[in-house]
Amino acid sequence: MKVVIGISGASGAQYGIRLLEVLKGHETYLIISKTAKQIIEVETGYSAGDVTRLASHVYANDDLAADIASGSCKFDAMVVAPCSMKTLGAIANGISDTLITRVADICLKEGRTLVLVPRETPLSLIHLRNMTGVKEAGAMILPACPGFYPRPKNVSDVIDFIVGRILDVLGIEHELYKRWEGIH
Repeated sequence: MKVVIGISGASGAQYGIRLLEVLKGHETYLIISKTAKQIIEVETGYSAGDVTRLASHVYANDDLAADIASGSCKFDAMVVAPCSMKTLGAIANGISDTLITRVADICLKEGRTLVLVPRETPLSLIHLRNMTGVKEAGAMILPACPGFYPRPKNVSDVIDFIVGRILDVLGIEHELYKRWEGIH
């Protein structure tokens, strides 16, 4: 599978980083926003350079001439994890002024899978309207809201739950968390 991963400037860069780690063996196209590079340094033990080494291909967020900026480039899906409210708002309103928002626009217009992982709380009415707009346009909204039925023991387990749900949407098998088996 060929997956574009956008890491935008919201807290939770660990979701995008872990997704890259798990997608080894798949072709990945990485775009990191300027703010996300700063957040990676603050929130994780990684540098932006460390993260780029996890991807098959890396693009600058201002490179609107990149191959993935065209609908003729055949990738399967895009995941923006985390997805800032600024990025979500731009996608919802068709503002393709960065490579992340342009590739998201391509997914919507070409009918490809687009998964947005917003990481914000509380949500304003504007946030909710923008989420409704992208959902109506065909995107999957997958908030970074972990389930606790797998009984996470640490932050890594919580991150793996969200990344596992992303993989579920992409149709990629995994064993990142124990699935719900019902109450017996």
